[in-house]
Amino acid sequence: MSNVETEPVEVRCGTEADDGPPAGTPRVDVLTPRDVPLGGPRAMTVRRTLPQRARTLIGAWCFADHYGPDDVAETGGMDVAPHPHTGLQTVSWLFSGEIEHRDSLGSHALVRPGELNLMTGGYGISHSEVSTPRTTVLHGVQLWVALPEEHRATARDFRHHVPEPVRTDGAEIRVFLGSLAGSTSPVPAFTPLLGAEIVLEPHASVTLAVDPGFEHGLLVDQGAVRLADVLLKPAELGYVHPGPGTLTLTNESDDIARTVLLGGTPFEEEIVMWWNFIGRSHEDIVRAREEWQNSSDRFGAVEGYPGDRLPAPVLPNATITPRRNPPRH
Repeated sequence: MSNVETEPVEVRCGTEADDGPPAGTPRVDVLTPRDVPLGGPRAMTVRRTLPQRARTLIGAWCFADHYGPDDVAETGGMDVAPHPHTGLQTVSWLFSGEIEHRDSLGSHALVRPGELNLMTGGYGISHSEVSTPRTTVLHGVQLWVALPEEHRATARDFRHHVPEPVRTDGAEIRVFLGSLAGSTSPVPAFTPLLGAEIVLEPHASVTLAVDPGFEHGLLVDQGAVRLADVLLKPAELGYVHPGPGTLTLTNESDDIARTVLLGGTPFEEEIVMWWNFIGRSHEDIVRAREEWQNSSDRFGAVEGYPGDRLPAPVLPNATITPRRNPPRH
C-alpha cells in the first residue's frame, strides 16, 4: 500500500500506560492510531499506528496501517495505482476481502485472508493494489519492514505463504513470519522478526513463549485484550520492551478477539522515511523521488493496471532528518 498522505513527514505522539506495572510484569506502552486518508481514484481511510514520534519501529517493523471493515459497496474499496518502494519489504495480511497485486517483477497475485504476500523493494520496485469485484468487505493490515543497511539495495522479490493454523489454549495462531507456538514460517527475513495473527475465544487466555531479545507490539483488531496488566481496545497497539520470555493475552470480551503480534530485535540503525521510500539520508530520498518522477528503470513498470502511476508528493522545504526510536530506559 502506498503512503499517500499529503504531508507524509508528519507524525503524532502515542500514549503510555498511566501507571507502572507490578514487579515482574512486562511494561506495556499503548500506541494510539491516527486516521489517514488514502488517495487515488477510490478513497479509503486507514488507521496508522507506526510510525509516530513515540515509536518509529518495533524491531524492523516500521509502518502499520489497519483498515476496515470497509463496505466496498459504499466506499468503492481499494484502488492504489502503481507506486514505488525502496529500502523496505511490504507485508499484506487480510481478515476479509481480496486484493489483486501486480508488481514490476512481473508478479500477479491475489491477497486473501490468512495468506501472506511479502514483497521486497530493496533497490527499487513498483506495484499496484486493487480490491477485486468479489470483495464485499475489505479488512486487514498493511505492514512495512525496514531493510538493514547491508541489504537495503537487494534485488526485487515476491513471496506467498499460507501458514497452517496452530490451536492452543483457546487461541488460533497463524505465524506468517518468524516462529511462535511451535510454528515457523519458511519465508526468509533480513533481520530477526515475528509476525502472527492470534484469534482468542471469548474470555480465553493464552501465555506464549517469546524471544526475550525481541521487542513486541500487539495490534488489536477486534475485542478487548489484556496484554500483561494493560487492557487494549480495538485499533490500539501495545508495545512491550525487550526482556520478557512470555506474553500473556486475555480476551476480556464476550466475542472472539483478533490481534496481530509483531516482534523483532531492536533496529539500531537510523532511517529516513518519506512517502514510500526508506533511505539513510535526505539525498537518498531526493534521488529516489527524482528517478520515480523520471520513470527510471530503477522501479520497473507494472503491467496490467488500467490507469496512470501515482506521482510523488512535493518534497518538504527542509532537510528530511534521520530518526530512530527514543533511548530505552
